[in-house]
Amino acid sequence: MFSKVRSFGVSGVGGYNVTVEVYITNGLPAFEVVGLPDAAVKESRERVRAAIKNNGYRFPVSRMTINLAPADKKKAGTMYDLPMLIGILSASGDIENPGDDCAFIGELSLTGELRPVQGALPMAIEAMRSGVKKLFVPYDNGPEAAFAREISVYPVKDVAQLIKHLKGEKPIEAAAPPETESIEENLPDFADVKGQENVKRAFEIAAAGGHNILLIGPPGAGKSMMAKRLPTILPDMSREEIIECTEIHSVSGLTSRERPIVSQRPFRSPHHTVSAAGLSGGGTVPKPGEISLAHNGVLFLDEMPEFRNDVLEVLRQPLEDGEVTVSRVSGTLTFPSRFMLVCAMNPCKCGWYGHPSGRCKCSEKDVRRYHSRISGPLLDRIDIIVEVPALEYEELRRKEPAESSAAIKKRVNTAREIQRKRYGQNSTMCNARAGSRELREFCALSGESEILMKGAFDAMGLSARSYDRILRVARTIADLSGEENIGPEHIAEAIQYRSYEFI
Repeated sequence: MFSKVRSFGVSGVGGYNVTVEVYITNGLPAFEVVGLPDAAVKESRERVRAAIKNNGYRFPVSRMTINLAPADKKKAGTMYDLPMLIGILSASGDIENPGDDCAFIGELSLTGELRPVQGALPMAIEAMRSGVKKLFVPYDNGPEAAFAREISVYPVKDVAQLIKHLKGEKPIEAAAPPETESIEENLPDFADVKGQENVKRAFEIAAAGGHNILLIGPPGAGKSMMAKRLPTILPDMSREEIIECTEIHSVSGLTSRERPIVSQRPFRSPHHTVSAAGLSGGGTVPKPGEISLAHNGVLFLDEMPEFRNDVLEVLRQPLEDGEVTVSRVSGTLTFPSRFMLVCAMNPCKCGWYGHPSGRCKCSEKDVRRYHSRISGPLLDRIDIIVEVPALEYEELRRKEPAESSAAIKKRVNTAREIQRKRYGQNSTMCNARAGSRELREFCALSGESEILMKGAFDAMGLSARSYDRILRVARTIADLSGEENIGPEHIAEAIQYRSYEFI
């Protein structure tokens, strides 16, 4: 007796086809699972056995072999419980084989209830691409998997409900895709920030062009407060960006029935004790790290010099390439990591270097040592460096609210729409990711602008990367002003954001 049931697995942040083959024959009773299963897959034998018996079916007292094809790819996770059960019942003649247009994923409890699994959306998208018409998933994974569209997703609570559906006795209603509207209530607002108009302007430019930004200022100046409000002025996510973010969060186990998709741009703020693997991703079976969880969003490093040097240097390649490659014994995987880097640091170890009160007792050697924790190549990859001064008393006692996030976001959206038209409607393209060809075509300088740029290049000793980044920031400033060409005032403001002198 033989049956074949379709299922799917997860590799990195994508799904792949798995065929569950069940063969029952005479011989001494045995239950073997082959096809490079890990411990969780091997343990599924007992869950499947108990679920079959507890739902009133006879478990075959025969020699049974289950093969998870392709057999040369390691299988991990608990999503193969349900297809194994369906395959056994089909091979035993208790139910008809569902056919190639049906696929199953899900973890079983001992009573036959289905528990959610990680990676439902990547597997649903792969099912859609593979021609599957009906996908059966655990009830809690239904809304997430349904976001794939063009495929009927059936949320299943338990085995009994699924068998009734397959026999045509009581059909299960297909899940509806979740709404994509961003939930922004109760989020912090820039209206709460008093003063710091120059810093808000820098944040607006960074949000409009997707630029990396570094804030330098004494404790209590509002660096972290403003950084946490950055997502409220970032442009809304496109459907493609939502899918990319949800896939990453899904394989990391960060989605749920209440929040099946990631519709708000991610904001990740790892502690300074994070390891290099925690930032880039890793593990026995590599999982996404913080820089991938921040994909299409913000990675905030508070107290940047307190992070270990090897951790900070991990950022260099992903900042350029928009992806990170993790190599382990089990294989090599590439995770997307296109994010805005937002960093905050004090001007010295005590935090008060250069303050008029004279509170700082650090020597120049101490300040130099503190600054040296951040390498030049990493600083070169930061587009905007802005000082955040301590607030004066008069600014703190102001009663009227500042400009709201909604007002700033309107200008940001307008600038991003200009960039979408410029770069061919590519929703993931912005000025910060413009390549050499785009810089030549859309950031050409002439007259006074070129003279100003040449003077800054010679006086500040800029690198070729710094030159390109100034052009990108200037292009964003021009977009916010609604100007087609980059003018000298745009170049001057962009240069200002790279003029901070480290000791």
